[in-house]
Amino acid sequence: MRLLHTSDWHVGRTFHGRDLLAEQESVLCALAEVVVAQEVDVVLVAGDLYDRAVPAAEAAQVCDRVLAKLKAAGATIVISAGNHDSAARLGVFGQFAAEGGLHLRTAVDDLDRPVVVGDEHGSVAIYGIPYLEPETARHTLGIPEQQGHAAVLGEAMRRVRADLAGRDGTRSVVLAHAFVTGGEASASERPIVSGGVANVPASVFDGVDYVALGHLHGPQRLAEHLRYSGSPLAYSFSEARHHKSVWLVDLDETGLAGVRRHLLPVPRALATVRGELEEILADPAHESLADSYLSVELTDPVRPVDALRSLQTRFPHAVHVQWLPDHARTADPLRPRASAGLDDRQLADRFIADCRGDEPTDSERDLLSAALVAGAAWDED
Repeated sequence: MRLLHTSDWHVGRTFHGRDLLAEQESVLCALAEVVVAQEVDVVLVAGDLYDRAVPAAEAAQVCDRVLAKLKAAGATIVISAGNHDSAARLGVFGQFAAEGGLHLRTAVDDLDRPVVVGDEHGSVAIYGIPYLEPETARHTLGIPEQQGHAAVLGEAMRRVRADLAGRDGTRSVVLAHAFVTGGEASASERPIVSGGVANVPASVFDGVDYVALGHLHGPQRLAEHLRYSGSPLAYSFSEARHHKSVWLVDLDETGLAGVRRHLLPVPRALATVRGELEEILADPAHESLADSYLSVELTDPVRPVDALRSLQTRFPHAVHVQWLPDHARTADPLRPRASAGLDDRQLADRFIADCRGDEPTDSERDLLSAALVAGAAWDED
């Protein structure tokens, strides 16, 4: 049996204000081509199908079209809820959807009720553990005291192993949405620290053939049977070097037979550039960045006015600008403390110099003085 492991679609997310729905649909529909070309039997989505608990209608329509393509390609689909999803909303009509080959695992009570699929070697039990918020889940799972993510996932896996013990010879797969110790985070995941310590030890997932993890957006291998697929698109510039992909997981008669990586198309690359504004706008070496989402670090000694708009005249997909001149990178971290003995005018002058990288002009000093005088008069009144 061959499974395709993916997660963290975050359909409906924007990128620095840019709508990503068309790009998300393009990449996710390409999964249907993978299903056909690689003869995939089951597609696993380990949480965060949507970016919001209440997705926009357009996001729901994208998911509907993508899932329809995956089903038409011949795959059974198993989806578990992530911390961005509303489990209750995602699970609506789940019983009816299962009749069509779309299995939604969103309820804590169902985490030890597997989706059972078969091949020539017998049965495979696929357990979908939805994201477990500790304070809420511990009551359902019968954990008397608050003990964090490791405790609730440990109890969830105890129940999974108990069910599996009664299925002699059945191979096993688990979907889980969690931060497993040893994983590497990026800047685009929402922290899952409410209700206790976020990290979960890898040993929690012992005893099953393959664990399809979700939550972290970089593809990574924690053990041969324990992997994050990562998100199908980059959602922060910290992911610029990621090679977005899915895992193709093969099971034989004894269990896990092999895992290999399948790279996904990149609808729009991410790039960063550093320099002074006019140099960046004029340098022909940057021509290749015109079609990339661009993050720019400006080094001009004085903060340029309306820099993003200027950059977008040449780089229409420039979405992020940070002003970080050399004097700011080498600034004395103790300087803000050295303000004793300065009057209000001197403090205002220093604030402008530190923020802008240039001393106030004479006319600006006159304006500051007038403002301070007016402020003092207001306080007296």
